Amino acid sequence: MTNQALFAIGIFLVTYAFIISEKLHRTIVAMSGGILMVLFGIVTQEQAIHHIDFNTLGLLIGMMILVAITAQTGVFKYVAIRAAKVAQGKPIRILVYLSLITAIASAFLDNVTTVLLIVPVTFSIARQLQLNPIPFLISEIIASNAGGTATLIGDPPNIMIGSSVPELDFMKFLVNLSPIIVVILAVTVVCLVLIYRKQLVTSPELSAKIMQLNERDEITDSRLLKKSLTVMGLTIIGFMLHGALHLESATIALTGAFLLLLLTGEHYLEDAISKVEWNTIFFFIGLFVLVSGLVETGVIKQLATEAINLTGGDSLKTSLLILWLSAIASAFVDNIPFVATMIPMIKEMGALGITNLEPLWWSLALGACLGGNGTLIGASANVIVAGLASKEGYHIGFFSFMKIAFPLMILSILIAHVYVYLRYFIW
Repeated sequence: MTNQALFAIGIFLVTYAFIISEKLHRTIVAMSGGILMVLFGIVTQEQAIHHIDFNTLGLLIGMMILVAITAQTGVFKYVAIRAAKVAQGKPIRILVYLSLITAIASAFLDNVTTVLLIVPVTFSIARQLQLNPIPFLISEIIASNAGGTATLIGDPPNIMIGSSVPELDFMKFLVNLSPIIVVILAVTVVCLVLIYRKQLVTSPELSAKIMQLNERDEITDSRLLKKSLTVMGLTIIGFMLHGALHLESATIALTGAFLLLLLTGEHYLEDAISKVEWNTIFFFIGLFVLVSGLVETGVIKQLATEAINLTGGDSLKTSLLILWLSAIASAFVDNIPFVATMIPMIKEMGALGITNLEPLWWSLALGACLGGNGTLIGASANVIVAGLASKEGYHIGFFSFMKIAFPLMILSILIAHVYVYLRYFIW
C-alpha cells in the first residue's frame, strides 16, 4: 500500500472519529477532511470536484425549497390536527395515525423535513391530552426512517444511491423497496402500540378538547396552498417519469422549486433560500471529497476485493453481508458517510466480477436507512427530534431510546433479510 493510500486512510479515520464524537459540527469536520485530501496532494482540485455528486446536491436543494414554501401554508399542521380528530382524540389511535402520516410524508418529502414539521404539532396535541410526548416522538422517528426508505427522494442514502446509479430511477426504488417497507412499518407500529399502550391513556374530557380544534384555522394562505400542492404533485410525477423523460432527478426537483418561486413571486425567495440546510449541503460536499481520496488511491478497490474473497463472489452472501453490515454500522455512525464509502465499493465489486449488482444496492438502501433507527445518533432525523424535545423540556436518552428502537431495528432487518433472499434469489 502506498504512502498516499495510508495518508488517505489516516485522514478518513480521523475525520470519521470526529464526526462520531460530535465534538465539532459534522459539516466543519467533513469539509476539513476533504480539504486535507487536496492539501496533501492525495487528490487534485479537479479530481475532488469531479467526485462531488451535484445531482444529489441539486435534488436536496430543490426539495428543501419546495417544502419551505409549502410549509408556510400551514398544510402540515392541518393534516396532523385532522388526523387527531379522525382518531377521536384517542392517544393510541393518534400515535398510529401520526406515525403513518410521518412515514408517508417522509417518502415524498424527506424524513428530516417531515419531523421538523410534524414534531411541533405533536407537542401541541400531547399538551392538550396531558400526556408525555416521548412515545409519539420515538414512534415518529422510527416511522420517518422507515418511510424514507421507500423512495428515491425519501432519505439521503437513497438519493446518493439513485444519483450514483442512473438506471435505478424513482419507479425502481418504489417497486423494489415500498412493498417491504409497508410490511415493516405495519409490524413496527403494532409493536409500538403494544410497548406504549399503558402510557397512552387520557380522560374523555381531554379527548373532547381535541375534537374542538379547528384544523382549517391552520391554513394561512389558500392560494399559496393550491400553487404549492400543484407544483409538488407535478414534481413527484416528474420523478416517476424521469427515466422516460431522460432528465436527472436534480433537474426535476430544481425545476419544481423555481417554478413555484416563479408562481409565488420574489418575496418568497429569500426565506426559501434561507430554509435550505446549507450545513447539510456542505457536509455532503466534504464527504464526497473525503471518499474521493480512498477511491483515487485504490483503497476502495482493495476493500471490495477483500469483501468478495470473504463471500466467494456469491451475490446472495454479498447482498446479505451488505444488509447487516450497513444496518449495524448505520445504527452507531451517521448513515450518510457510511453510504458515501459503500457506493464506490459496490461499483468496484461489479468491476471485479459480480454481474448483478441490483440486490446489493437494495440491501445497502434497506440496511443504511433502517439501521438508522438503531440508536439516537443513527440518522439525522433522530438527532433533530431529540434536540426539539430538549427545547421543550423532555429528554430522550441514548439508552432509553436504544432500548426501544434497537430491537425494532433488528426485527426490521430480519424481515428485510427474508425479503432480499426470497425476491432476488428464489422467486
